[in-house]
Amino acid sequence: MDTSDPDIEFDAQGICNHCKTMVERVSTAVQIRSDRLQSIVEQIRAEGRGKTYDCVLGISGGVDSTYTAYLAKTLGLRPLAVHLDNGWNSELAVKNIEHVLNKLSLDLYTHVLDWEEFRDLQVAFLRASTPDAEIPTDHAISAVLFRVALQEGVRYIIAGTNLVTEGILPKAWTYGVYDWRYIKGVHARYGKMPLRTYPHFSVMDRIMNYFARRLRVVCPLNYVTYNKSDAILTLQNELGWRKYGDKHGESVYTKFFQGYILPTKFSIDKRRAHLSALIISGQITRETALEQLMSSPLTEKHERELREYVIKKLELTQESFDDIMALQRRSYKDYPNYESIVALITPAIRIGKKMGIIPPTVGL
Repeated sequence: MDTSDPDIEFDAQGICNHCKTMVERVSTAVQIRSDRLQSIVEQIRAEGRGKTYDCVLGISGGVDSTYTAYLAKTLGLRPLAVHLDNGWNSELAVKNIEHVLNKLSLDLYTHVLDWEEFRDLQVAFLRASTPDAEIPTDHAISAVLFRVALQEGVRYIIAGTNLVTEGILPKAWTYGVYDWRYIKGVHARYGKMPLRTYPHFSVMDRIMNYFARRLRVVCPLNYVTYNKSDAILTLQNELGWRKYGDKHGESVYTKFFQGYILPTKFSIDKRRAHLSALIISGQITRETALEQLMSSPLTEKHERELREYVIKKLELTQESFDDIMALQRRSYKDYPNYESIVALITPAIRIGKKMGIIPPTVGL
């Protein structure tokens, strides 16, 4: 990690705040995970008796979510796999999802976003000129998972989110996954059509989901020894899953945004965060990570192909895209958001975890 995160802090030994926080969180997870996962699984199974499914599970086709599906099946859970199709799936992602779920005998529910609405929202975020242009997808995924869980009458949402590969991610690099006010504010300023069908939820919806409806997002990978290389081998050998080549390579837009727009316009290389997390978890060496950072995220040929494809699909011209890239860089703080409200409820969430109302490693 470096000062491309404006909020980073280093101590006298050169260790940053992100590393310290991740080490603390991983340590907490290790201390409680030995018997906690089995207890959670038994609770999910007990509450799911007599129902078609006992939980819902988000799946993108990537390593983390696919291995989570494999783990859930191994643990004896009966999840309904839920996938959000935002129009950017790579062909390999679609094949991976179909093949893996057939192998695991899991049902799939796919929510397809209205492309014109979503395209308008994505372009609005590009014009907003913040590094958060991918959060409309992540927000919609959460909204759909909440909705399907309520429809199926289950309390548990199984997610592939984990500390090992995602334990470091600066707020300045990406904010607003749960902030509908921010998303709505950006679209109100730069969007051109109403968001009539886009899945979303407010901060009050989120509070109701966790405290009134008692929905729980469970992240099983935090309860096991999760080695990404071993997970890939397992998926390849047992499920016929095929590798993408890089993190989030299942999405064409993500590959382009993280491989070109972020480093070119914002001087942000998310590989720094991803590799740092793997270093802390002991899965790669710092020297290996630094060597990987010496090369560009995309080859010139791949960058050109992706740029042409994305510009055309978003119905932009090369000139309008260049204008977007030249816009002054902004932050989520330049738009309406729920940050101050979230800051108020965060202590309540922490207290809930300490009191046992909310399990310590349940994602919120």
